Amino acid sequence: MVSVRLDLPGADLVAEGLRDLAAGRRTSASLLVSIGAPRLRALGFDLAEPIADAEHGLYELLSAADADAAHGRYNALVRRLVSFERAAACAG
Repeated sequence: MVSVRLDLPGADLVAEGLRDLAAGRRTSASLLVSIGAPRLRALGFDLAEPIADAEHGLYELLSAADADAAHGRYNALVRRLVSFERAAACAG
């Protein structure tokens, strides 16, 4: 199992998502980690069972909070996840 290096971009969000997912909480962070589960597992991270249909679930959660900003917020979160995954792969 790999631990989250907090010096990587987006690490705070990924660490929060891993904790929330392990605790069974449906949050934007746990949904985001669920989206990235295949790549995160390939990088050596130990994940609880990902939330099904996480992409749709994340958008719904963001839309419920602020429908006008949901699309932009969704894309920003996914960019943070991808940034973390790329940095973690390089730090390997």
